[in-house]
Amino acid sequence: QVQLVESGGGLVQAGDSLRLSCTASDTFSIYYMAWFRQAPGKEREFVGAVRWSLGNTYYGDSVKGRFTIFKDIETRMYLQMNSLKPEDTAVYYCAASPVWGISVMNIADYHYWGQGTQVTVSS
Repeated sequence: QVQLVESGGGLVQAGDSLRLSCTASDTFSIYYMAWFRQAPGKEREFVGAVRWSLGNTYYGDSVKGRFTIFKDIETRMYLQMNSLKPEDTAVYYCAASPVWGISVMNIADYHYWGQGTQVTVSS
């Protein structure tokens, strides 16, 4: 069982930047790690993902060019969020998949989830 812990959420103003982190208890069996977000009353939305061993990254259309995913050690992933907008307000979740060849946007392909961290962007 892989445990994921997110941190770094908070309240910022439109145009600001924020960095979220996700620390995994173990990534030996992990092929992909991802960020999703869920705003009140909306479905959970794909933000971005990284193929863990190769470093390939994928982004949702709404964040492309503003958000960047990267890792610094084998058990920690970051989401750098720039030019934040009020519509980025959501709970952000870290997720991990032990399955090779998934559709990175498919929520059902991720077996492990963090507890979420709130990001609020004021206008």
